[in-house]
Amino acid sequence: MSAVQGAGVVVTGAGGGIGAALARGFADRGARVVVNDLDEARIKPLAEEIGGVAVAGDASRIVDAARDALDGTVDIYCANAGLASPGDVFADEEVWAAAWDVNVMAHVRAAGALLPDWLERGSGRFVTTASAAGLLTMIGAAPYSVTKHGAVAFAEWLSLTYRHRGVKVHAICPQGVRTDMLTAAGSAGELVLAPGAIEPEAVAGALFDAIAEDRFLVLPHPEVAGYYQARSKDTDRWLGSMNHLQQKWEETGA
Repeated sequence: MSAVQGAGVVVTGAGGGIGAALARGFADRGARVVVNDLDEARIKPLAEEIGGVAVAGDASRIVDAARDALDGTVDIYCANAGLASPGDVFADEEVWAAAWDVNVMAHVRAAGALLPDWLERGSGRFVTTASAAGLLTMIGAAPYSVTKHGAVAFAEWLSLTYRHRGVKVHAICPQGVRTDMLTAAGSAGELVLAPGAIEPEAVAGALFDAIAEDRFLVLPHPEVAGYYQARSKDTDRWLGSMNHLQQKWEETGA
């Protein structure tokens, strides 16, 4: 792929799951890859495997270090680090704050560090790993659902504001993916996400298809497009269906 071959790529949250699959996918396609995680021990083996560079630390504050590791240029930034954050309206404010910081503000900070260079040279690509919960919602996970909506909204804003200046944006919105985050979703994840869960490599493949087609929404579960349309066409009916799902979850002893 011409957009990937030789590109300088940063993948945050690359210690496993979708992030590791993205890093391997970019490396396989000829990119130069920086992998990031808070824990360096989680990414050093991956960096060695793909011939990349490990840069540990807060995902929203490693742009300068990653740029240095890529000889001065970040072409593609994958804002993949995220928190599952189950809970309801009564979740501790610290849970809400952490979800907001990692799932939204980390993207804002990274974009702020990347955009001056991208706008000056007229090219750059920002990839948000959001969730189908960011287009729809997820029972039992208010902080996650709300902040993933925020992540999608910010990605949309980046795209509509800067696409004419050469900045490409993609929002990855899968349902269940067989990662630690699915496990963290607990019984709600078992009910809603586990039956149709896919491997992280399938998510990476969907991104590369979207890059080739210059498409904003990345839907590894194609059926999400239909759910998204149904939500907008008849919101009350959609909310009723989701409420029935909530009741089913409660009946299972949530």
